[in-house]
Amino acid sequence: MNKEQIHHWLHFLTDDIWRVTDDEVTPLRKRLYDSIKVVSLSTTQFLDDRLPVRASALTYSTLFAIIPILALLFAIARAFGMGAMVEAQFRSGMMSQQAEWIFEWIESYLQHAQSGVFIGVGIVMLLLTILLLIDNIERSFNAIWQVKHPRTMFRKITDYFSMILLLPVLTVLSAGITIFMTTYVKNLENFLLLAPVLKFLVRLIPYALTCVMLTGLFVFMPNTQVRLRHALLPGLVAGNAFQAWQYFYINSQIWVTGYNAIYGSFAAIPLFLIWAQVSWCICLFGAEMNYVSQNLESFSFGKETANISRRYHDFFCTIILSTLCKRFAQGEPPLSAEEISRLHRIPIRLTQQLLYELVDIKLVYESFGDESESATRYLPGIDINRLSVGLLLERIESNGSEDFKVDPEQYPASWEALIDARQEYQRQNGTVLLKDL
Repeated sequence: MNKEQIHHWLHFLTDDIWRVTDDEVTPLRKRLYDSIKVVSLSTTQFLDDRLPVRASALTYSTLFAIIPILALLFAIARAFGMGAMVEAQFRSGMMSQQAEWIFEWIESYLQHAQSGVFIGVGIVMLLLTILLLIDNIERSFNAIWQVKHPRTMFRKITDYFSMILLLPVLTVLSAGITIFMTTYVKNLENFLLLAPVLKFLVRLIPYALTCVMLTGLFVFMPNTQVRLRHALLPGLVAGNAFQAWQYFYINSQIWVTGYNAIYGSFAAIPLFLIWAQVSWCICLFGAEMNYVSQNLESFSFGKETANISRRYHDFFCTIILSTLCKRFAQGEPPLSAEEISRLHRIPIRLTQQLLYELVDIKLVYESFGDESESATRYLPGIDINRLSVGLLLERIESNGSEDFKVDPEQYPASWEALIDARQEYQRQNGTVLLKDL
């Protein structure tokens, strides 16, 4: 392959592939192109959204919440009579010295949370620490999905407490299933064909459970509608990547014993921070991949979106607001950003950006619906019989700060020419209602 062919393929992967329409390729080639787009876009968006920085913030929150989370996990495990079994699993994944420290901290935390006057304060602090971590996770996922508003306080209380109670139970049950299957396989050692197959399936249980949990996290955590079919592949990729990182982390600890000579008894802390940072990067990359997969069709012309002209900016604002006005006049239900993006084939991030701008200038109103509906929908913000093209352009142009030390009266010719041109333009379009376009 010569240099010209390499340049051609690079140009195709970076530019031409994003302009290919569905009617130009076969279904099989379309799937191949979509896979390339998802991987490429996920990597680009992961870096552009500065998700490694968000992973660092989540690592900081995890450092505070890890002991309360493990304390809650072991408290529930002991309530099910499976405390020793879960403890044995955790010890197998850590160095002995680290395990001893962590279990000492957990025991101390539980004793203080259950003793005397501290019982109420201890339980409140335990739950508060975990809730803050979950809230930070939701904000990171909302940033990926371009969701402006987090859950309401009522939904935070109900959803977060459901997670706090459900995840430890699932962890305990998964440990029980693994041990039950392992014991069952040992009783089948005489079956030469069945035993190896079951052993292989038992080894897949942690991978399957991790993939299921991450898929559920991708669907549940963002405060918007996430389709399960778009979360399956990201959950599978992120789950297997997490397990691979876990395997590498556990087996590489014997190589980094030199940390003890540098950090002494604090050697476990930098190793834990590295583990948490990479783990959150994997999780956020999976969330980004889920977002890209669900909105892939709206990512076409991505370069043009980043450098959109003022003319096309106003053009898309007119299209969006005209659609909202027409649906309102006809008594049809309001649309979400995703529905508007699909309807007019406007990139999803540009659609959300323009909608937020129209909300800021009071021409669009956000409708959140009932508690069961997470997708934000949009309605005209003022009377549609007054909402004209001229009013839209006047609000767009006057949006933002004009508090500068430059006095327009010092440049009367320039200022008057601009004002006259704007007034004439708005006068001509002031009678053109958006609902009639």
